[in-house]
Amino acid sequence: MYGSLHALEALLCFVLGTILGSFLNVVIARLPEGGSLTYPPSRCPDCGNNIKFYDNIPIISFFLLKGRCRSCGGRIALRYPIIEFLAGFLSMALYLRFGLTPTFGVFLIFCAAMCAIFLIDLEHMIIPDVISLNGIAVGLVVSTVGLLPHMDWKSSLVGAITGAAVLYLPALVYQKIRGSEGLGGGDIKLLAMIGAFNGLEGVLFVIFFSSLAGSITGIFSIIFRGSESTSPIPFGPFLTTSAVLYVFAGRRIVDHFYMLSDYL
Repeated sequence: MYGSLHALEALLCFVLGTILGSFLNVVIARLPEGGSLTYPPSRCPDCGNNIKFYDNIPIISFFLLKGRCRSCGGRIALRYPIIEFLAGFLSMALYLRFGLTPTFGVFLIFCAAMCAIFLIDLEHMIIPDVISLNGIAVGLVVSTVGLLPHMDWKSSLVGAITGAAVLYLPALVYQKIRGSEGLGGGDIKLLAMIGAFNGLEGVLFVIFFSSLAGSITGIFSIIFRGSESTSPIPFGPFLTTSAVLYVFAGRRIVDHFYMLSDYL
């Protein structure tokens, strides 16, 4: 009986995540352009017709419509069901990690924000302040009221300040030396947001793994792109991916590092 209830709750969390993913599609499409997230209703970018509610069911509608608009037959981007599925998967994984607890809800919102920033920065090379700055405030509040494990207002504040400082200072030095911006302010505010939710340990974890992933990507970029390797690479996707990794496995990974250091 318990196993069946557990499976049903996991399925419902997946469905909840797909609905959130549908909203994320709106955020990713409209926020960089400064558009409203609530008006106008969802519509086809080709013909402009409003999408009926029964054609806007996460994941399912895409396959029922065979990836095309019902009105004009225009193609629906594959990224829409992919984002919905990813959000559903993350929601279910968070449920399996934290259960139906306030921590589940907080980290679901956090991971959704990370997904939105990942794709917006990847496509537009910007990180919206409306997400990162509000995220800092939310992180401080939920930590203060005790909705996150191992976090209080002090650890949240230290994480936010450290997250901002650890990127701001190198960026300032780089700008003074080179006379150009080496790291955008959006990355600084994003890491501050990550610190507000995950504290000092989370910031250090994210900096290490995002820098490692970014360096590897940069090396491959030089190898395969040659003279074009000076093209800027957004750092936001590395920060957000590392932040989600920390939510799920960060403390275990850090513990393994400590255990390994004891043997060395």
